[in-house]
Amino acid sequence: MKITLIAPGSRGDVQPYLALGSGLQRAGHTVKVLTHQNFAALVAAAGLEFHPAESDVRGIVESERMRDRIENGNFLLLLSQMAKEAEREALQFARAGLEACRGADLLLAGMGGLFIAIALAEKLDLPLVQAYVVPFTPTAAFPSVLAPSLPLPPGKAVNRLTHTLTRQLMWQGFRQADRLAREEVLGLGPTPAAGPYRSACMRDMPVLYGFSPAVIPAPPDWDSQVHVTGYWFLDRVDWTPPESLTAFLETGPAPVYIGFGSMSNRDPGRTTALILEALRQTGQRAVLLSGWGGLRQSDLPDTVCMLDSVPHDWLFPRMAAVVHHGGASTTAAGLRAGVPSLIVPFFGDQPYWGRKVAELGVGPQAIPRRQLSAARLARELVRAVEDRQLRANADALGKRIRAEAGSAAAAEVIGQLSRPG
Repeated sequence: MKITLIAPGSRGDVQPYLALGSGLQRAGHTVKVLTHQNFAALVAAAGLEFHPAESDVRGIVESERMRDRIENGNFLLLLSQMAKEAEREALQFARAGLEACRGADLLLAGMGGLFIAIALAEKLDLPLVQAYVVPFTPTAAFPSVLAPSLPLPPGKAVNRLTHTLTRQLMWQGFRQADRLAREEVLGLGPTPAAGPYRSACMRDMPVLYGFSPAVIPAPPDWDSQVHVTGYWFLDRVDWTPPESLTAFLETGPAPVYIGFGSMSNRDPGRTTALILEALRQTGQRAVLLSGWGGLRQSDLPDTVCMLDSVPHDWLFPRMAAVVHHGGASTTAAGLRAGVPSLIVPFFGDQPYWGRKVAELGVGPQAIPRRQLSAARLARELVRAVEDRQLRANADALGKRIRAEAGSAAAAEVIGQLSRPG
């Protein structure tokens, strides 16, 4: 089949879909990827056809207003800002999508690209497969991963209600962007006020989940169309570490990794000082991802190595523990590596992954970004590195995840769609 994969978002959002696309291509399908122009090289490295939307996702994430919303951690305020950005993005993805999706047999999209993918599927009369890296199908088994922490009474009815509410919040936030794309580019009528979740383009189509059943088993009230396939990891091409990193790793005990991905903040200098103080208190060696307020390696003690970027699948297994923001992709990489994770969540689904890591016993309790202090980070770093039970649990879970083949399992589900009967 000819498949177009619609994948907006940060690198962490996009990369699992490139892994999925690679798996589909290995299974004999032809895959195009519609994503931001920033990711041309990443798509090419995955061996997939690239169709750019003329948008700069890095510029959006690093804008002053977006930094403020991320630092604040209020999901509703962040959703409001994202909705404003979405109007321009929707027009760009709709225009590029008409070309990228023409001639396709099937469209595939996750949470970030769902609404524009539905509009394109309706315009071109194509089926759409939903593919997510966080739980999005309503269930009574647990609350929505996007629901803010509120003092709600526990129970199946309340759990299901949180899914309905968060799906509606997402839709209402992006409703204006959807209307503009449908009217100005696609020539379609408006989506029903309740949202496009019952669109005919998704009827009787599978729903794919790119996480491990050892991390989130499929709830009993998800039907047979929902498939938890295992994580979608992008196979790493040959990568040679810089000599400075190799030398650093060889000159002492395993360090910890500390990096917050695309999560910006208004005062990176203060965050840097906090982290360095926590490392001083623990005597722990560390690898820091760059972006810490214009720091240079010469500004750091010799117990800290700073990098611009590094493949997580290469670095994380060499760490004593990994400290990060709790994005779905980074969390997956940490779990796969089999080392303890310490999550510092900012917003969205990140608090959920922080809770999940602690629940699985593969890391300490998460530290919400606004509650981060040198003393608390130092205390939890010590536990992450020294707690034998955490380390044993993380190792066991890592082995289970590494034995899975999520992209191949997802490709098998898609393959059933093109077979008679």
